[in-house]
Amino acid sequence: MQTITTIAVCGAGTMGSGIAQLCAQKGIQTIVFEVNEAVLAKSRDGIAKNLNLLQQKGKLDAQQVTDIFNRLQFTHEIQNCKAPVIIEAIIEQQEAKVSLFNQLLAVNNYNCILASNTSSISINALAKAIERPELLAGLHFFNPATIMQLVEVIKGAQTLPEIIDTLIALSKQLGKTPVLCNDAPGFIVNRVARPYYLEALRLVEQGLATVEQVDEIMEASGFKMGPFKLMDLIGIDINYGVSCIVWEALGKPTRLQPSALQQQKVTLQQLGKKTGKGFYEY
Repeated sequence: MQTITTIAVCGAGTMGSGIAQLCAQKGIQTIVFEVNEAVLAKSRDGIAKNLNLLQQKGKLDAQQVTDIFNRLQFTHEIQNCKAPVIIEAIIEQQEAKVSLFNQLLAVNNYNCILASNTSSISINALAKAIERPELLAGLHFFNPATIMQLVEVIKGAQTLPEIIDTLIALSKQLGKTPVLCNDAPGFIVNRVARPYYLEALRLVEQGLATVEQVDEIMEASGFKMGPFKLMDLIGIDINYGVSCIVWEALGKPTRLQPSALQQQKVTLQQLGKKTGKGFYEY
């Protein structure tokens, strides 16, 4: 399997920036594409800050920081987004992703792998709307992408086997543990994790426990983060969106009905760490 030397990452939000930093740290030339120039500048500054913190902690030296940063190319022009593997990490909206994929296929003369970091949108649904569905697969990283070991590699019904082989090899090249799964609502992790969030939310909604009590007992039981701290880290809007997609895709079962409390947080734009307030204040 050929080692990947160049990658493009589309989307410079939290996940896109983390994936881009990871790729650059692993020696890969990385193009970071983002149409919003303010978001792109924030990504550049954020990655620089993260690398400097790693230097302060003694995990990188000054030359390594310089080399890593020099492997990053930031652009708001899609014409510059040319690479054998392109990882999409934009907004969780099917139409936006489809539009981007078709543009990327044209820019790359239909000679690239399209890997979506979607956390819950169907790979098959995306594939049906793009010009080369066989080139698309899911590559779902977890936040923070530089630290979390797991990567879900999602095979669509039309995904070529060699695409999956390349993405599994790439995941290992990035130091991750890839887990292969077929396209299904929520894939593996988000499907299994729904009760963790939803039952915690119900306990609070019903007045049976506080946010702090639920987190404390779950962490005492061995979880690294309680459900409410984790929702704040992920982004309450992202987590709520995943719950809605999984619930609808499975026929709206009562046990997976999204939480009104979580919906209220989204309406108030209290989305967690990224807005300074969610279930906790930051």
